[in-house]
Amino acid sequence: MVPPKANVVIIGAGVNGLSTAYHLALKGVKDIVVVEKEKFIAAGSTGLSAGGIRQQFSTEVNIRMAMYSVKKFERFKEEMDEDISFHQVGYLFLLTDPEDVELFRQSYNLQRSLGLEVEWLGPDEVRKRWPYINTEDVLAATYCPTDGYADPYSVANGYAKQARRLGVKIELETEVTGIKVEGGKVKGVETTKGPIEAPIVVNTAGPYARLIGKMIGVDIPVDPYRRQVFITDAFPDIPPDWPMTIDFKYHWYMRKEGPGLLMGMSDMTEPPSFNMNVDWSFMEKVVEHGVKRIPILEKARIMRGWAGLYEVTPDSQPIIDKIPGIEGFYCAVGFSGHGFMLSPATGLVMSELITEGKAVTFDITEFRYNRFTEEIKGEKHVI
Repeated sequence: MVPPKANVVIIGAGVNGLSTAYHLALKGVKDIVVVEKEKFIAAGSTGLSAGGIRQQFSTEVNIRMAMYSVKKFERFKEEMDEDISFHQVGYLFLLTDPEDVELFRQSYNLQRSLGLEVEWLGPDEVRKRWPYINTEDVLAATYCPTDGYADPYSVANGYAKQARRLGVKIELETEVTGIKVEGGKVKGVETTKGPIEAPIVVNTAGPYARLIGKMIGVDIPVDPYRRQVFITDAFPDIPPDWPMTIDFKYHWYMRKEGPGLLMGMSDMTEPPSFNMNVDWSFMEKVVEHGVKRIPILEKARIMRGWAGLYEVTPDSQPIIDKIPGIEGFYCAVGFSGHGFMLSPATGLVMSELITEGKAVTFDITEFRYNRFTEEIKGEKHVI
């Protein structure tokens, strides 16, 4: 059975739910319960993430939150007692479309103005530094050496471990079946292991966020989209310090994964669904494009693959807000592929929203729930 009462119930033990729990407990909040329907933490989008960590965004708030998060990832082992295998090999964005070049030039100027040490590269410099890349159609590139990748499960486990140390209870195999609301106020949740009375409920259910919102009659505009990742066998020709390489126009990416390579590509024509089966015919498209961009990849052999879910909003920005009209109901959802890399900042922001009534460290106006009725800018650096 679950605890009958709590001060805060957090739905979803992915990295953002666990970061929120940790940061709340760090601020002294007691009786926090995280409920997770799966058998272990980080079983959904977090554990199936490609693990990328970057600061090259097009909006100021994302850049600032990402820069903060990178500093936390750099100190994660020291502060959280968990080795997350953070490889700061950089992110390399390859640009082949003139409109993308203009977009990234504006973003580059913004990033530099905020203190991010990002580089603007021409095709000759790309070819010189990473000679395996076919730059025939590359017009420009950006590279940030402090970007990289880490192990998402280890990050989630670090937050879980420290949250438990601070008194947080994490209830696995516990699915939320309803949310109790009276007089416009949250009163608790119903779960498969019994009810939990609580005045605050936090929706960090990732691709299932919309289903949670429906429990209280709120439409949360988050849709699930399948994203597939493939791993090769050992491939020593690509060195360990190779950057996370993004062919931006084609939504294709590649990085090292142990002795092999990890690569993927977004299928922008696929409709939303909860489908997490691997489409091996799509793998052929991923490899085909990879060989065009990095010809030496024709020698690589795919060993395995998996599929996970992006949680996507109409403007590719998260919803981080207390939901109007339902006192005590909060959301941190819809990260559109950026949830893992922003998780240190997200947990901090959520703890501020809940304990202080507003975000203090970052201006998260762009993430408000009711923005979709207005003209919205949105994040443009989406893979």
